[in-house]
Order: sequence, then C-alpha cells, then structure tokens
Amino acid sequence: MSSHQQTHFSSRIGFIMAAAGSAVGVGNIWGFPTQAATHGGGAFLLVYLILIVLLGYPMLMAELMIGRHGQTNPADAMAKLGRSQTSRSIGRFIGFASIITATLICTFYTILSGWFVSFAAAPLAQMAGADGVADWLMQFSLSRNLIFTLIFTAMVVVVIRQGVQQGIERWSKRLMPLLLAILILGVLYIMTLPGATAGLSALLIPDFNRVWDADVLMGALGQTFFSLTVGTGAMMVYGAYLNRQENIGKLTAYVTLTDTSVAFLAALMIIPAMYVAQHNGVQIFAEDGSLLNSDTLVFTVLPALFETLGGYLQYVIAIIFFLLMTIAGLTSAISIVEVPTSYLVEKTQLGRDRATYLVATVITLMSTVIVFNFEQLFGLIITATTERAQPLIALGIAIYLGWIWHRNSLIEDIAQQQGADTSSRFWKLWPIYVKWVCPILIIAIIAQLVLG
Repeated sequence: MSSHQQTHFSSRIGFIMAAAGSAVGVGNIWGFPTQAATHGGGAFLLVYLILIVLLGYPMLMAELMIGRHGQTNPADAMAKLGRSQTSRSIGRFIGFASIITATLICTFYTILSGWFVSFAAAPLAQMAGADGVADWLMQFSLSRNLIFTLIFTAMVVVVIRQGVQQGIERWSKRLMPLLLAILILGVLYIMTLPGATAGLSALLIPDFNRVWDADVLMGALGQTFFSLTVGTGAMMVYGAYLNRQENIGKLTAYVTLTDTSVAFLAALMIIPAMYVAQHNGVQIFAEDGSLLNSDTLVFTVLPALFETLGGYLQYVIAIIFFLLMTIAGLTSAISIVEVPTSYLVEKTQLGRDRATYLVATVITLMSTVIVFNFEQLFGLIITATTERAQPLIALGIAIYLGWIWHRNSLIEDIAQQQGADTSSRFWKLWPIYVKWVCPILIIAIIAQLVLG
C-alpha cells in the first residue's frame, strides 16, 4: 500500500487552501506581473485569461484525476493508466519528467524566495540602525544568496517533514488567508498614489496588435502552467491525497479561480507600483521601451517606491510586502518539494524525515551551483522549466489521458464523485476536449514560437 493510500487531506477546505497555496505563489506574485510588464501588459493579461480557461482549468483537472486514480507518485500514477508495457513505460517517463522538472524549479525557487526573506529582514536592520547589515541584505552577493537559500530551504523542510495534514494542510490554511489579506491591502494602498492610473491603463487596455506575438503567446502559456503548477507533478501528488468522493470538477474550479484572482491582484499592485515609482523618478524602462531588470523587478522597483514614503512607514510597508512574497514562496515550494519527497518515500525504504532531508540536500547543492554561476544558469533554468518543460509535459499528459486511459475506467472514476453525473454534458465533453483541443492548442502555440 502506498503512502498516499494511508493519508489524505482532512477536509475540502484543507485541500483547496493547499492546492491554491501551491498555485498561488511566486509564479503569481513575482512571475505574472513580470511577464505582463515584459509582454505588453493588457495583451498578455488577455491571452493569459483565455489560456487559463481553455488550457489551465482542464489540464489542472486532468492532473488531479490521474493522481487520485493512481493514489501514488506521478511516475507510477501515469504508468497505471497504460494497457501495455510500452504505454506504461511512456507514462512512467512523462511522470518522472514532471518530478525532475519540479526538482529543477525548486532550485531557482529557493534562491528567489531566499531573497524575499532577506528583503523582509532588511527594514528591521534599518530601523535598528544597522545600515551595513541592511545593505548586505538587499545587495546581490554570493554570501547573501547562499545563506538565505539555506534559510528558506530549512523553512520548507520544517513544513514538509510534518506530513500532509499536520504540515502541508495546516500551514496552507494559516498562510493563504494571510497572503490574500496582505495582497488586497497592498492593491488598495497603491491605487491611492500618483502615477498608479497609468499602470492600471497599461495592465487593463490591451494592444491587440501584440496578442498574436510568439513571445506573448509562449509567455502566457508558460505562465498558465507555472502559476497552476501543471507539469510539475505537484497536483498529481495532491490528487493522490484526495478522497475518491470529492468532486474534482468543482475543486479545480475553486483552485483555478483563486489562483487567477491572486495573479490579477498581484498585477494590480505591482504594475501600477512600477508607474508610481516612475512618477517618483525611478527608471523602470530602457530607451527602447524594454523593461529594466525583469527577473529582479520586485527587488528594484518596489524598494525604490517604498523609500519615497519616508519615515517608519517605508519600513513597515516593505516588511509587509516581502513577508507576503515569502509566504507565497513557501506555499508553492512545499507542494513542489513534496513531489520528489513522496516519490522517495514510496520507492525506497526511507522514512519521510530522511527523504525530506535528502531532497533538501540535493536541491541545495543544485541551487549552490546556480548561485555560483548565476548569470549563466538562473534565467536559463527558469526558461527551460516554465516555458519549455511544463508545456511539453502538459502536452504528454493530455495525449496520455485522452488516448491511453481507457474511457470506461475514467467514467468509473468520475461516477464515484459526489454530485458528478457522468451523463451530463460537462463530463461527456471534458475527456474529448482534453484528448483533442488541449494538445492542438499547446502544439499550435509551441509551433508559433518555433516558426516565429
């Protein structure tokens, strides 16, 4: 019996908070505003919202369905759908690719989230008069990056080693409402500042000439899967922790709606904040109109904005914002680290504690390599995982669910859910949609990028 068959989320709200916490993370609060600012604001937002509906929701549901059916790690869950040795091997390969992708995402996640922790601590040092310490906390350096990568990894380990109900579920239920509250307050505050309306226009008014740009389409596709953690195996693992009676259609809708709302709220806060900073004399765009420091947007524009507030208010706002970012990083990281951890627990004789420490050690070593070769590897790993690997894995999952999973077995799984009528139009169309429409859309967008 797998570890997943022995433990489940204790409540529906516990799952929604954990899954939303996985989705609502750095991808939304760091990634989405950065992508939107880089790829035309309103045009990117429009394409992203369309892809969330057309691809994000059905593919998230597909991962949850596969995970719950398999009640095991992503590699074995995918293999269980196969009806021949060859199809099972292909499924296992796709599932294992998602585990590798999740591990690689963790490497830049821990570095990035470590910065959030250091930037949250910096205002405390400033208020204490330790300006040298504050400068070190905010300035890019090898020592700071290494130390805070380790600190953030330790925070994730503390949660993961406690297991599903006492670790992932308990902390998600605590952190998610706090994250949402801080984000809403941030949006309300930014909107009162001069220059915010220009940012609001840039975000909400699309340039329709850019909608079909290959970089906008591919960026939005990658962001769709990155923000929902599709293609990392995380949602398969969370699906394995679900009771068979839970209605996955409804749960997926709740998670997708929460995720998209937070991405939009983050953009409502950060993009207007860019224009507020510009209004206050901070340069955010280069002469050719491109965004300066796109990967480190929130670490350059927002601290400069906070400084313009003056007094202790600048420190309080900075602490609150980067605390928000730390929470977002933590809720996402615990779901992604759980992917290789659960795999090790099932496939080896290691207990959860030892498996967690082993995964953390591997991720830390890989993160260290990136820190020492930051310019060459950081952006490369982000692009390789979020814009290349995740869409390709999602393509594999869609094809596999649509063409390999025997329809009678799929219908049987659907029939066990509370309130799910297998004769309804939704449950009749969804398998066909995943089988045909999802692969065609993903292939069309990838082809647009390749053909330019």
